[in-house]
Amino acid sequence: MEQTTPHPVSAAAAGTWLLGDLEVNRIGFGAMRLTGSAAFHQGTPRDRGQAIATLRRAVELGVNHIDTAAFYFSRLRSANELINSALAPYADDLVIATKVGPARDADGEWATSARPEQLRGQVEENLRQLGRDHLDLVNLRLMGQDSISEHFGALAALRDAGLVRHLGISHARREHLAQAEEIAPVVCVQNRYGVDAPGGQEMVRACAERGIAFVPFFSLAGQGREAGAVRAEHDEIRAVARAHGVSPARIRLAWTLAQGAHVLAIPGTGDPEHLVDNVAAGALRLTADELRSLDSLGRSAG
Repeated sequence: MEQTTPHPVSAAAAGTWLLGDLEVNRIGFGAMRLTGSAAFHQGTPRDRGQAIATLRRAVELGVNHIDTAAFYFSRLRSANELINSALAPYADDLVIATKVGPARDADGEWATSARPEQLRGQVEENLRQLGRDHLDLVNLRLMGQDSISEHFGALAALRDAGLVRHLGISHARREHLAQAEEIAPVVCVQNRYGVDAPGGQEMVRACAERGIAFVPFFSLAGQGREAGAVRAEHDEIRAVARAHGVSPARIRLAWTLAQGAHVLAIPGTGDPEHLVDNVAAGALRLTADELRSLDSLGRSAG
């Protein structure tokens, strides 16, 4: 289908939000799929030149919020290294967010997640790979623990030391947010959430009440998660896409952005054409009837 983009594509069309004191466009970029056709060691390795071109094109289109992690690597590629090669020296308004907590060994296998005293090493690893002297935003990615106070406290100490500017949490529940806020300001929560991924509304509302960003992941991949979209698209999404003459992916992202002014999108791709389509979602406004139709997918899934 021919994709309609009647106006110049710009991430600014989605509006902006503050991550602490850092203003970002609400359409950002997730780096997980830069390294291959699927995340981590799955799929075909991405052509390095294409991945670098995609990052540079993202910035040209106004993307100023990139989400990454040191554990985003495949057999041949490292997301942080690609970002460094493509974008350094970094623009003053470019915000690079990363995650710590999980760990992978040199073979790509998941290892035991970091203890609180090991988080400094993970932060320093991100600093080296990105070529930065501080990190704009570090999210603590939870790995099933009930209490995050020790881990978040360790990151707060690194913030006080100047290695980190702002903090967030990922894969978290409301009690985790409360624990973190007792220790240091939280500027965002990253959780799985999408038009057909129910269960996230409570955290969306909690973030809105606090004036902090909610940054969903797997909004495009849905049930495919790290492997990407693996099932046929829902009829409801296809119908709305046909009505607008755009891709189902653009509809998914437009729905995501419609969930609140504090909701940011970080779709990932290593394909420049897919990138343009994703960024164009920031200018797409869905009608109330269309939103109700799409909302029904979440209720059915729940």
